[in-house]
Amino acid sequence: MSPRYQNPALAVDAVWIQRGRVLLVTRGRPPFKGLRALPGGFVEQRERVEEAVVREVREETGLVARPIALVGVYSGPDRDPRKPTTSIVFFVRGRARAPRGADDAAAAEWVPLDQTGPLAFDHAKILADARRQLARWRRPGRARRLRMTAARSP
Repeated sequence: MSPRYQNPALAVDAVWIQRGRVLLVTRGRPPFKGLRALPGGFVEQRERVEEAVVREVREETGLVARPIALVGVYSGPDRDPRKPTTSIVFFVRGRARAPRGADDAAAAEWVPLDQTGPLAFDHAKILADARRQLARWRRPGRARRLRMTAARSP
């Protein structure tokens, strides 16, 4: 009899910062119902993580995004009260239009970076990490544009 493995769930999140505002959704379901969060969700079977983040942003906000760089990988048994979850977080870009909350997001909006308030999960840490990365990249002598560094599969 082989042991049954209980692996962490794989998720993606999107950090979309434009003109001093960040794209956030208001969670429409538990956990953290009513709190703001980065757009994101679970990766589906036979889906690349880059495809998953595009899908999640579109489903939750109605906006079309493209991943341009990796913010980081966040893991741990207590990130999500439902189950251990590992999230791959991407910087994304696209046409910054007015978002609309859909799917499991009760609302979606562009929020000034200094007015995000408490965020669900560990998204405040993720957003702080993303802002530090952007500040480093904007220093003189650094590349001005973010580029997608994750390997692309055929």
